[in-house]
Amino acid sequence: MGVVSYNMEVASPIPPAKLFKAFVLDNDNIIQKVVPQAINNVEILQGDGGPGTVRKITFGEGMPKLLLYAGSQFKYVKHRIEEIDKENFVYRYSAIEGDVLVDVLEKIDNEIKFEASGDGGSICKNRSTYYTIGDHELKQEEIKAGKEKSLQIFKAVEAYLLANPHAYS
Repeated sequence: MGVVSYNMEVASPIPPAKLFKAFVLDNDNIIQKVVPQAINNVEILQGDGGPGTVRKITFGEGMPKLLLYAGSQFKYVKHRIEEIDKENFVYRYSAIEGDVLVDVLEKIDNEIKFEASGDGGSICKNRSTYYTIGDHELKQEEIKAGKEKSLQIFKAVEAYLLANPHAYS
């Protein structure tokens, strides 16, 4: 098994508490609101929404092609929530099953942390760790392409929050 990590930081004018509420605590609803064609369904398979919860997310036809192989249209992913730290605005989850793993990944661990910036906004820090099956090697450009698609969704949510300043207060 190989392990590849990728870090990304994004500055936002939105305060950390508001971003955390939207992106973590109400993720399924906000994504469906700002990119309605992205997700068809979110189903909790086990758990109560906290650590240990397993969710199945079924993507819509409009979901940007994520992670690897830009020609693929992914249908679903199962996430396991590892940690939700509401005080420090940290969220950890793992992609444990689904066609987003494209038969070359065992899992993908993600940690997202929202930190205050000096201007009243936030710095969103995201660390993704990809665990490959066998000796498969991921190329940094494949991972980077997926992160750019994720950034597009982040910016769509950010634009919604800017246009609706009372949402998630």
